[in-house]
Amino acid sequence: MQSVLVYGRLFSRAVANGIYSVTTGGQAAAPLQASSSAAAPSAGPDVDAFTSASKHRKKLRFLTAVSGFPKNRTLDKVKPGKFGDDAYFVVKHAQGDVIGVADGVGGWRAWGIDPGEFSHSLMLVSERVVRGGRFKASEPAAIIARAYYELLENKTHILGSSTACVVVLQGDAGHLYSANIGDSGFVVVRNGSVVHRSQEQQHYFNTPFQLSLPPPGTNAQVLSDRPESAETLEFLVKEGDMLMVATDGVFDNLPDSLIVKEMVKVQGSTDLLLLQQAANSIAQQARKLAFDEEYMSPFARSARENGINAIGGKPDDITVVLATITV
Repeated sequence: MQSVLVYGRLFSRAVANGIYSVTTGGQAAAPLQASSSAAAPSAGPDVDAFTSASKHRKKLRFLTAVSGFPKNRTLDKVKPGKFGDDAYFVVKHAQGDVIGVADGVGGWRAWGIDPGEFSHSLMLVSERVVRGGRFKASEPAAIIARAYYELLENKTHILGSSTACVVVLQGDAGHLYSANIGDSGFVVVRNGSVVHRSQEQQHYFNTPFQLSLPPPGTNAQVLSDRPESAETLEFLVKEGDMLMVATDGVFDNLPDSLIVKEMVKVQGSTDLLLLQQAANSIAQQARKLAFDEEYMSPFARSARENGINAIGGKPDDITVVLATITV
């Protein structure tokens, strides 16, 4: 992602119950509806049965694997929570399991600013907010907002821009809540089909919504959206559903058909090795096609729809967080 102004090598991490396994080289070591009634029913057999079922309902959780590439293939920009200008976090908390990804805007390099610092800092603060329990599972946009405003109020600004996507699983109720700013996003696959998908937020082609902390005096020149502009969704998920949260380096290079094909291979699996291999495969395919100059990528198709004669993949940082929803 390059827009700022208004006008190799595979790294993967498997995550289970807070334990990280690091591997390299591509091998792994129904919408919610509110209801109400004028008068509460008296307790009876049906109510007692519902209460009993609620008490015995199994809590859903994420079993996750992380994989990705930095665009420039160097090792110096790869560290926990970061692939090049991309950043991510995965947290298991009593209030809900949380996944977040962010993609720094590469155009800041022309200003002498490291595009990855803002996205990484945004995810680090978001992770700290979640670990500290300062969030509601039903309000993932508030996690992004709290992190952004904390960075904004910091005396030493970390300059740059970033997209952001945060997904929260409230396991007791089986609800998934999401907030997305820009062109990172998520896909939920069930029984071989996409049942839920985030939508890109674009001002115009290749210019996604983005949070920004510009240098002093440049606000009028820099595109900046507010955290409150995030697209939010909420829906029910089931045991066995597969979730992928990723940056645009994946979505710009892989059509949904290829993504679903890989996710179906591990549909409902709780085998971390298989889950990691699937995450690796998605990242590897996105990486390979990104540098294929003859490939009609989703990004090239979108460019043509906007009057730009383009072909080939889109080289970019790639981050994949793949999760089985399990008990």
